[in-house]
Amino acid sequence: MIDHISIGVRDLAAAGKFYDAVLAPLGMSRLHDLADTLGYGKKYPEFWLNARPNMPLVPADTGGHICLRGADAQAIDAFHAAGLIQGAEDDGPPGFRPQYDLRYYAAFLRDRDGNRIEAVTFADEKT
Repeated sequence: MIDHISIGVRDLAAAGKFYDAVLAPLGMSRLHDLADTLGYGKKYPEFWLNARPNMPLVPADTGGHICLRGADAQAIDAFHAAGLIQGAEDDGPPGFRPQYDLRYYAAFLRDRDGNRIEAVTFADEKT
């Protein structure tokens, strides 16, 4: 139903480095590199970064977040680990979230701009 989504970032080059690292475990790569926009996806750009140098930090209480699908729990773990290495804030470590579904395995990060990014898969409890 949703074709693509975009978020604002204050420093496009720094955000590009961050998202190159955290999206790779989810099978996404940079497909478009324009002056003020980067596009990521598997076959076509599904996730865009737009340069907004004067944007204030996104407040933690906005309620907004973006969730991207990973292939398995290892991809979710790698997404989270890459984010921490790149300077993201941990906003929920990898693990099952049975309140949503018994197989819901997810991790949450806040990028340097305050955007809340989640990665999820539906895994067996043995993962």
